[in-house]
Amino acid sequence: MINGMARAKNAPANTVVAYLRVSTEEQAESGAGLAAQRAAIQVEADRRGWIIVAWKEDTVSGKSLEGREGLAEALELVESRQAETLVVAKLDRLSRSLIDFAALMERARSKRWNLIALDLGIDLATPAGEFLASVMASAAQWERRIIGQRTREGLAAKKAAGVRLGRPATLSATVRERIRTESRNGSSLAAVARGLNNDEVPTAQGGKKWYPSTIRAVLASQ
Repeated sequence: MINGMARAKNAPANTVVAYLRVSTEEQAESGAGLAAQRAAIQVEADRRGWIIVAWKEDTVSGKSLEGREGLAEALELVESRQAETLVVAKLDRLSRSLIDFAALMERARSKRWNLIALDLGIDLATPAGEFLASVMASAAQWERRIIGQRTREGLAAKKAAGVRLGRPATLSATVRERIRTESRNGSSLAAVARGLNNDEVPTAQGGKKWYPSTIRAVLASQ
């Protein structure tokens, strides 16, 4: 193999696992169905002399790599050295998330199996394919940073608008009234917290320990 993409140890040469995927709404679409994907892979296998050791498929959304039994079985075959390559007809059959796909490419590199997406010419065993994979990995890193930036900006905007952030409080009205009453009657924050702890009253988030700062936050929220 080229550019450090060594063949998986003990995997027979030119062996591939073919992976197919459709979502429920895609099954009837031209070019997206299982038959079309299978035909594209078979044509390329015949041209390049691949031995297809297994066909694995899923009917599930491509938004995540999680919860796909067919993909898990395909990965098991290449990582257990029963085949040297995982091939898909189209990149989005693996994932529509660039971040997830970049992680899968890194997994292929680290565990020394090949990954091929026919539609974009991605082939980690070739210089061009590896270059394209590195470009996509860089794009995935950019996407992660953009998502993080948008999240921070969104939270800042909500905070500026007075929206309460974090998990919603689940403190009962009875406990709130107790804290208000004891505070009005002159009890210190520490004393109120100590009394709640002695009575084993859970906090708003289900915790077992009250602190003066927790009591202060409850009073401020009212």
